[in-house]
Amino acid sequence: MQSYRDLKVWQEAMNLAESCYRATKSFPKEETYGMTAQIRRAAASIAANIAEGYGRRTRGEYVQFLYIAQGSLKELETHLLLSIRVELASSQTINLVINQCESVGKLLLLLIRSLEK
Repeated sequence: MQSYRDLKVWQEAMNLAESCYRATKSFPKEETYGMTAQIRRAAASIAANIAEGYGRRTRGEYVQFLYIAQGSLKELETHLLLSIRVELASSQTINLVINQCESVGKLLLLLIRSLEK
């Protein structure tokens, strides 16, 4: 493996972030600095922490950044679910993104487990 960009989990996290940007495009303008920003920041943070951890010196540091990515993923899921509850987006749109979250979460867990062995 040459780079973090070769990791399936990083690629899927990037796809997830892209989906979040697209899903929040239709949010009301008054949410630009609210829910839109929160969702986009959390989504971008997942891939960024995977990449940052990959660049660290030790396996322990790498795993710590993967756990941070996992926390950002749970934060993102919470914001997405709230956006349905407060009617910023349709459940159909958001559920597609939540399915991506679940996929990224499984890949993160697999990578963490393999590194902790």
